[in-house]
Amino acid sequence: MAQAKKIPMRMCLGCGEMKPKKELIRAVRSPEGEISIDLTGKKNGRGAYICRSAECFRKARKARRLEKSFSCKISDEVYDNMEKELTENE
Repeated sequence: MAQAKKIPMRMCLGCGEMKPKKELIRAVRSPEGEISIDLTGKKNGRGAYICRSAECFRKARKARRLEKSFSCKISDEVYDNMEKELTENE
């Protein structure tokens, strides 16, 4: 009897819902400290997940959840670049 394949679940930093990993976008802090959006999910570094909606990104930004997750200060310029990248891929 074949076992059902386990679907990896991750929590969105914006809405706080648990969703399948493939439905979310990964933000990553590289070992050098650079923060970016990782659409492949394969970049090296600490990852955090956000829904593909701009609204969830804004909620996470307002509550500074990415900064808490990465334990570092994130400039508005980096947030703006990430939001632009997210809206381009919607």
